[in-house]
Amino acid sequence: MKQKTNLLIYPLLLMGLLLVFANSCEEKDDDDFVIPVLSTSGVTDITSTTAKCGGNITSDGGAEVTARGVCWSTNPSPTISDNKTTDGISVGVFSSSLSGLSPETTYYVRAYATNIVGTRYGDAITFTTKENTSVGSFTDSRDDNVYQTVSIGNQVWMAENLKYLPMVVNPALDSETTPCMYIYDYEGSNISDAKATENYTTYGVLYNWPAAMDVSVGSATNPSGVQGVCPDGWHLPSDAEWTELTDYLGGNNVAGGKLKETGTTHWNSPNTGATNETGFTALAGGYRDSNGVFYNLGNHSYWWSTTEDGSGNVSYCGLNCDNSEVSRYDGRANLGFYIRCVKN
Repeated sequence: MKQKTNLLIYPLLLMGLLLVFANSCEEKDDDDFVIPVLSTSGVTDITSTTAKCGGNITSDGGAEVTARGVCWSTNPSPTISDNKTTDGISVGVFSSSLSGLSPETTYYVRAYATNIVGTRYGDAITFTTKENTSVGSFTDSRDDNVYQTVSIGNQVWMAENLKYLPMVVNPALDSETTPCMYIYDYEGSNISDAKATENYTTYGVLYNWPAAMDVSVGSATNPSGVQGVCPDGWHLPSDAEWTELTDYLGGNNVAGGKLKETGTTHWNSPNTGATNETGFTALAGGYRDSNGVFYNLGNHSYWWSTTEDGSGNVSYCGLNCDNSEVSRYDGRANLGFYIRCVKN
């Protein structure tokens, strides 16, 4: 009987030892976890209110990363208790967009990564936002319309499409020689009714080229010297002036994104590359085509220049919701496009 009792005890002791060993192994595994290893990437695309930064997580510390991004503050050591982004949970390189910044302000930003053990930060990088590109507003004495204006490089542009409307016609009326002014989707000829539309308030007036030029002759110089339908102290841009703008912004391939309003309120998705870092706030107001049809609201917008191409066509610029480009075209003078005036 005594021998049987001893035989029963041995398995129980063995099971106990195995449980102790398993627990000790589990505790050892937990102890082996460490916080992630990462670095902060450089700050790019700095504007008056936005910037881009990111990081590179080279090790998760043995445990899954549960949050990563960047955090920023005006204090030298920002933490996730300050402003932050959340950009995925994996290791490797990531990019973050900072927004809501104040102009001409010095910030500190650093990447962070969190796992079960805790949060680690990369080195803090300092940067200063640019000055606010808005240089005020301008009131057109002809109709008391107030326009926001922006300084981009050495040029000052209206940050809204021109709204001067001394007459309005049905889109079916078409001419390459007689001035015509249109409001998108308005088919009447009453100025007050046209001005009461949402499209007039939001997008302004579509002009054929004779209306834009207001009896002036074409110009390819920079500045154009053509006041056209613009108010006193302002003028229509030549193709060379549009080129100066796009060159300053890095070329036609990328300038469009820097000119477009962000989001999808006035641009259809995906509104590719839109940052509006210039404050130009281009909206997708569509246009009037040569068949008298309003077309492409939300997808495109086009603006006249003063420059003729030598074959009866006129140069103009366009933006598209599907890319970041400023497209350059030549078209007939009967088309209905918008106007952005440049300060003399």
